[in-house]
Amino acid sequence: MEKKTGFGLIQIYTGRGKGKTTAALGLAMRAAGHGFKVAIVHFMKIWNYGEVKSLEKLGIDLFRYGTTELIDPKNPSSIDFEQANKAIEKAEELVENGNYDILILDEINVAVDFNLIPLKRVVDLLDKKPDNLELVITGRNCPKELIERADLVSIIDEIKHPYNKGLEARKGIEF
Repeated sequence: MEKKTGFGLIQIYTGRGKGKTTAALGLAMRAAGHGFKVAIVHFMKIWNYGEVKSLEKLGIDLFRYGTTELIDPKNPSSIDFEQANKAIEKAEELVENGNYDILILDEINVAVDFNLIPLKRVVDLLDKKPDNLELVITGRNCPKELIERADLVSIIDEIKHPYNKGLEARKGIEF
């Protein structure tokens, strides 16, 4: 089997466990260290996460969409739809303009799962991905249509979590 080098893969980090975004951020950090141009589009994430400050220091472009309110998956608001649409429009623009080596679409799977954006739109985005772009998507409940198009899929399972013992999210660890 011939070894391939370079970019162009589709990666997915999905599952019920903690660490999907963290895995994608680790890849972004590694790539930035090698001088690659990296962008991240956060779907449904505008809280003041610790990584926001770190990404800026590393020169990683971050585009954030959502609200500070949790989304009711059974009854999303019009603002939730509007923000998800802005996020997918930004992702489409970044894929089209070709200015990045790596593009991470963080929590896009959840946006699809909550019906905030149509699955077909994400499939079309993956199909338009240029050969030199590494595209990473994260979030629970990844649709099989996306998994089938991916080159790498990691499912992160939850075996044990401190939340189940009543521990709250910790600054610098979970956010």
